[in-house]
Amino acid sequence: MVIRSMKKEGRQQRSGSRDLYSCFVSVTAILWVVLPVAAAKAFDYKDALSKSLLYFEAQRSGRLPYGQRVTWRGHSGLTDGLQQGVDLVGGYYDAGDHVKFGLPMAFTITMLSWSVIEYGDEIAAAGEYHHALEAIKWGTDYFIKAHTHPYVLWAEVGDGDTDHYCWQRPEDMTTPRQAYKIDTENPGSDVAGETAAAMAAASIVFRKSDAHYSHLLLHHAQKLFEFADKYRGKYDSSIREAKSYYPSWSGYEDELLWAALWLHKATGTPQYVEYVVSNGEGFGGTGWAMTEFSWDAKYAGIQILASKLLSVGNISAAQRHVLKQYESKGEHYICACLSKNNGTNLHRTPGGMLFVRQWNNMQYVSSAAFLLIAYSDNLKEARRDVLRCTAGAVRPQELVELATSQVDYILGDNPMGISYLVGYGRKYPMRVHHRGSSIVSYKRSKGFIGCMQGYYDWYGRRGQNPNVVTGALVGGPDSHDRFSDHRGNYMQTEACTYNTAPLVGVLAKLHQQMSHQYVKEMTTSSSPSYLEFA
Repeated sequence: MVIRSMKKEGRQQRSGSRDLYSCFVSVTAILWVVLPVAAAKAFDYKDALSKSLLYFEAQRSGRLPYGQRVTWRGHSGLTDGLQQGVDLVGGYYDAGDHVKFGLPMAFTITMLSWSVIEYGDEIAAAGEYHHALEAIKWGTDYFIKAHTHPYVLWAEVGDGDTDHYCWQRPEDMTTPRQAYKIDTENPGSDVAGETAAAMAAASIVFRKSDAHYSHLLLHHAQKLFEFADKYRGKYDSSIREAKSYYPSWSGYEDELLWAALWLHKATGTPQYVEYVVSNGEGFGGTGWAMTEFSWDAKYAGIQILASKLLSVGNISAAQRHVLKQYESKGEHYICACLSKNNGTNLHRTPGGMLFVRQWNNMQYVSSAAFLLIAYSDNLKEARRDVLRCTAGAVRPQELVELATSQVDYILGDNPMGISYLVGYGRKYPMRVHHRGSSIVSYKRSKGFIGCMQGYYDWYGRRGQNPNVVTGALVGGPDSHDRFSDHRGNYMQTEACTYNTAPLVGVLAKLHQQMSHQYVKEMTTSSSPSYLEFA
């Protein structure tokens, strides 16, 4: 959308001015036609933002609300937790299947909340603030249910092995819905820590609009952090059903640091800063120099979040020294994205996409774009003109430019000419590896579709999915920018909530920048150009 601001000064006071004004109006009319055409060549970040938030409605589990916009979905998982005597209805399916995995779900909510905290004004300006809060609350409402005791958290519903045996719509599920928990005897500091981080971050989001809900979330976050820290252990050792799908390769130390940082941001309590400082070395926060940021490995995000504390008052010299170490490691990640480290840079495909690994690489692209944008803002707030990498200095704007290039790649500026954000643009994946999307909607055909019937009748079809899972960011192309749009190609065509979540803030920020650029171009257009044309 092009925003124009034009002002006529004074009235026509002589006969010749009428002809000049008529010419001015004619040129203005031409600009009103030409500028939108030129702007159309750019990507519509506002539309992409709207679609990204719509995706979370397609992933909802539980009883859907009256205002549900993804109409091909219906109620599902209405007995989750019943066997265990606990209400676990709600939450999100992580991807194209129907297991509710607590660790990636919590990371999704943390990133959605971080997007709103950093770019809430931009999201509101795009008209999507309410939808962003709805997406967060659908997750936090579930976490409140799942945290049934200070030292108990239900961290998974369903298991991947039995779930993957069937290809069904969520409304038809016949697979076991066993629920799994962590407690004092079976700890899970990583999933408890990430859930604490999610609820602490969300408490900041809801502070102004719903003070009571914000306080409730913060209470749960503090109790979960206490649980995670007091009873330490990896959750995939306690819930072995998660190990084949979301193993905690990075351990639980990063989630403890992550949770402490978010609790400090939510409360301002000094004890959380001291926790991050005193455990910086032992937990790897000041030691790990990362080239990825994900649902499992939080270190890059921790380091960038910790660096913001350097601008906060009441930080001692000793604490500042440790926080500078966090900052240094965070800048290693940023410099690696920019190819400005000596030898430890992120690989890029020939088309320019950041590439970490073959399976679901787009999760690393969207999370990198978010951290690049966020750290660019950090540099500007700290009034730092340059970031000094080992291979040369870079300006904050270069971080924005790289983030923009990655988002543009996602939206279609790539060798395949395809948008990897489903539903955006003219060409996007039509055979997404997603059960609900690939089978006729429950609203259109209420006849039961059995476990194997879905495989026989729908999975193997060559045609496009009958339902478009709009806003889903699929796994994306390989290291040579090649992509095969086949339902069975789950490494590339399956989408996950944590792929899309970091995009929300980035798209809002880029939309604002583009709008401001259009205004600037229009308001700085010099009047002599109109006179010369006349």
